[in-house]
Amino acid sequence: MIDRDTAAKLGVTTRMIDVTLNDAFGQRQVSTIYNPLNQYRVVMEAAPQFWQSPEALDNVYVSTPGGSQVPLSAFSRYGPTNTPLGVNHQGQFAASTISFNLPPGVSLSDATRAVKDAMDRVGVPTSVHGTFQGTARAFQATLDSQPLLILAALLAVYIVLGMLYESFVHPITILSTLPSAGVGALLALLAFRTEFSIIALIGVILLIGIVKKNAIMMIDFALDAERNQGLSPEQAIFQACLLRFRPIMMTTMAALFGAIPLAIGLGEGSEMRRPLGIAIVGGLVFSQMLTLYTTPVVYITLDRFRLWCRRPGWSWRSRPEQTAHAPADATR
Repeated sequence: MIDRDTAAKLGVTTRMIDVTLNDAFGQRQVSTIYNPLNQYRVVMEAAPQFWQSPEALDNVYVSTPGGSQVPLSAFSRYGPTNTPLGVNHQGQFAASTISFNLPPGVSLSDATRAVKDAMDRVGVPTSVHGTFQGTARAFQATLDSQPLLILAALLAVYIVLGMLYESFVHPITILSTLPSAGVGALLALLAFRTEFSIIALIGVILLIGIVKKNAIMMIDFALDAERNQGLSPEQAIFQACLLRFRPIMMTTMAALFGAIPLAIGLGEGSEMRRPLGIAIVGGLVFSQMLTLYTTPVVYITLDRFRLWCRRPGWSWRSRPEQTAHAPADATR
């Protein structure tokens, strides 16, 4: 260990110490001898008898710019200690990696939560920063991007449906069927003690395309009945529910029976496909029981809201003026 204050008083810098130790023990190449058939590199180092033991450091002197010789022992000390063979770095900081394995039946989310709780209980100093690497870091990055991925999928579906129906209201009616599918998928995963992995997220995204077709089939028929048959929204959606019930059930049962083998999880690699099947089966069953009743209600409610917004004389600017003049009319 170098006493920097003492070394500075003696006129010795850190660079001088590094150069001296490199000359003595670092095998520095100082010249090259060229022969007609070969060449030899000249390496400068201390004689072997002077680097056989740590006591050889007592005989090392550092030359100062003034020409004086300062013994190394005058401003440093040495002793046996334990030190790593190599120091790993992450960016600019020294880092050490601690690995862990997952016991059977424990998910990676539980493990990361346990590691964070252990760091909080230990009371790690503020100068020490802990981050996950490898699979745990990829898992955290996936959790951070999952809400954005689902939101992007919903936004894409809303834009496509809005262009298809040329309306801002009817896509909301179709998207109202998706929360029940997501809740059903999560309940199924909780019931079977399965973690919400990337494969389960893929199942939820598939549910967006499978479940919304129930509302699409009813709304297509209801809009056609309103425009061509002159039916009211209540009569049109009621007739759509009666005539579209069988095709809705047929397509739902086909998708449900196709996902049951994945949910059962038989065969090699089934543990990876199992969350996908559980998410699809749970979302289909739960959403099917609700959307057959909630979709007509949402359709009628939003249609009334659309008609209410189109009332004569209604606008965003006229409402504050009418409210402002109401006390004066009442006074008259």
